[in-house]
Amino acid sequence: MTVYIGKDKADMAAAAAKAAADKIREAIALRGEARIIVATGASQFEFLAALVKEPGIDWTKVTGFHLDEYVGLPVTHKASFRGYMRERFVSKTPQPMKAFNEVNGEAADPEAEIDRLEALIRVAPIDVACVGIGENGHLAFNDPPADIDCERAYKVVPLDDKCRMQQVGEGWFATKDNVPTHAFSMTMKQIMWSRAIVCTCPDERKAEAVKGALEGPVTNMLPSSFLQLHPDCAMFLDPPSALLLS
Repeated sequence: MTVYIGKDKADMAAAAAKAAADKIREAIALRGEARIIVATGASQFEFLAALVKEPGIDWTKVTGFHLDEYVGLPVTHKASFRGYMRERFVSKTPQPMKAFNEVNGEAADPEAEIDRLEALIRVAPIDVACVGIGENGHLAFNDPPADIDCERAYKVVPLDDKCRMQQVGEGWFATKDNVPTHAFSMTMKQIMWSRAIVCTCPDERKAEAVKGALEGPVTNMLPSSFLQLHPDCAMFLDPPSALLLS
């Protein structure tokens, strides 16, 4: 794993966006298309804003997926990750994307929705997964103890208290009771099958999780620690999130 500590959040985001864009451009040059995963949350604001401004990407050859969505949350809710993706990413690319495959959290049949997404994502490998780390060390909504053996592309998972409180702290919900208890989440294996991973993780509230992910043992009690095992993973931090690194 390579680690980049930016001068500040903007510098970190610019470096992460360039790294992701390089992977996208490379995939298009080699295979005629790129397939990407994009994360949501407050930690991704600056990164996504920088990524859509990267030059030389033919977005008409890019297919995207997002990591997760709350079960039962309408797309009109400010915390909806589908709404987030439409507002902050899909509508901002200079050209329309080839496709962006949303997770429908309102699907009447969750298993059928998982089957639909799996059929789409398994067409070809993911070239680059753009992810973040939660305050509890989760990847996507794989909260500890994460299921690291699931072979499906997505699954419905329960959200732990620390994860739900993070959503309150970031302003997406008024109280923990307003946060859904379950979500669709891309599985650990599906994330780790990506050819490359770019992880962007700013802010001091993530410092403990970052230290565990980079310097601790690989354990499903800190799901992001599995990034240590990926052959092409780059971690982008700002000084506050890198505060506890030795």
